[in-house]
Amino acid sequence: MKKRLYIELENCIGCRSCLAACTQCGGHEQRNRNYVYDVNPHVNRQTMPLMCLHCENPACARSCPAQAIQIHESGAVLSALVEKCIGCQNCTIACPYGIPKFDEEQNLMYKCDLCIDRTKDGIPPMCASVCPSNTLQWLTEGEIEKKQEQHNLDNGKWVTSMPYLEGATNVKVNLPGILQGTEKLF
Repeated sequence: MKKRLYIELENCIGCRSCLAACTQCGGHEQRNRNYVYDVNPHVNRQTMPLMCLHCENPACARSCPAQAIQIHESGAVLSALVEKCIGCQNCTIACPYGIPKFDEEQNLMYKCDLCIDRTKDGIPPMCASVCPSNTLQWLTEGEIEKKQEQHNLDNGKWVTSMPYLEGATNVKVNLPGILQGTEKLF
């Protein structure tokens, strides 16, 4: 059963457990591949994780002249292949979310690969497996639909991706908003 990373931004408490776990993932060579963004640090402590959304038609892959960025059959957009990446950084410029990072020493782009060594076997990515506030969850399509129904989010305001930026993504995002009972008002 196919699962997706589901991000419930309202739950983020800024603990940065996801970042710590990311560096410990087997194939990540102790490099963090995600971010936690302080939304307005001078006013409050609101934070939100920024992860690769694994676009179905990713700009990073489209912009790569060496075809170094591959898309796994599960939909995960992988880091640049070492043997193909020419270090042009087109991918880092093309990504509308600013996710790919560039390692100058290795002359290589790297980014979240959705812990493909784990997720291809149905094991949650490291970030989701350690998140104490359920901001990052590893859910089936049915479980995501239940969440949508639970909050009566079929109101045209619930956003599963940024269609105006990059089209469909393989990561579902529940944007923050104001809940009144089970109805999202924003």
